[in-house]
Amino acid sequence: MSDRLSHTKPSQSHLRIARGTELAAALMLWLSTPTLAADSVRINDLVVATPIPNAQRETTLKAVRAFYDFWNTGDEALLKEAIASSFTDHTLSPGRPQGPEGPAFASRRFRAAVPDLKVTVEKMIVAGDYVTVHMNFTGHFTGKLGQTQGRGQPVPFIATDLVKIENGRITDNWHIEDNLTLLQEIGVAKVD
Repeated sequence: MSDRLSHTKPSQSHLRIARGTELAAALMLWLSTPTLAADSVRINDLVVATPIPNAQRETTLKAVRAFYDFWNTGDEALLKEAIASSFTDHTLSPGRPQGPEGPAFASRRFRAAVPDLKVTVEKMIVAGDYVTVHMNFTGHFTGKLGQTQGRGQPVPFIATDLVKIENGRITDNWHIEDNLTLLQEIGVAKVD
């Protein structure tokens, strides 16, 4: 039996529980989701694919929420709450440092170009120690990226992460994003 729970928290999130789990566990997960602050990332759909112990579920969701709140706000204190000191980016972009400094470096550089950057989590799937997150980024290119100066154009693009959680911290990230759309929107790439 697959269940979907809707609620009226600010994120208007949906929760689907994989076949074979109890509705009580689903309700506990839903009820334990913290009330969102105005600048918290919006999560539209949360799927718990496998049953996990309550303590592990809570620490996993806390780390993941802090990580995407960091991407939504640029607040590096949230990043420190989310990732382990041994954090590894398995899809490291050229020029980005490995380890915990990598996401902070990327956020600072991109926010210089897109200061109003926001992220919405469209789908989050929790499966044991792994969480898959599909996001939409939005903002306006008003700064400078490389040699290109923004003119205020909107820059919507999508990305997907697979993160691994150990001891309540993100230890690993595999990240892909739609850079072609981003480069088209800022006027660097053209597709005929």
